[in-house]
Amino acid sequence: MTQIDRDTDALVGDWLTIREAARALGVSPNRIKQLIRDHKLLGATRSGELSIPAAFISGGDVVKGLPGTLTVLADCGFSTDEALRWLFTADDTLPGAPIEAITANRGTEVRRRAQAMAL
Repeated sequence: MTQIDRDTDALVGDWLTIREAARALGVSPNRIKQLIRDHKLLGATRSGELSIPAAFISGGDVVKGLPGTLTVLADCGFSTDEALRWLFTADDTLPGAPIEAITANRGTEVRRRAQAMAL
């Protein structure tokens, strides 16, 4: 897994360990690792421990629209660190950060923007 830099760590804010994420989703830690491999979640190493952003889980499930967005970003060649920065950096035209738009059920627009970056 990817070790992220301090700026990205601070930008993301709240993180969950793999065990905490597994508990929040009601699955095993191995399932969380599989979701990361399948680009349904992003995981990064923080202080030697694999973690995911807390904003990726809401109401006991992965935020609707996030997996599709992560797949688009991976297809565009974004590293984990780049994808996290993009998802958590405010964009005045959305408004807010892309993760906020996805959480507010505006994932289609976020994916459209991600796809446009690949062109």
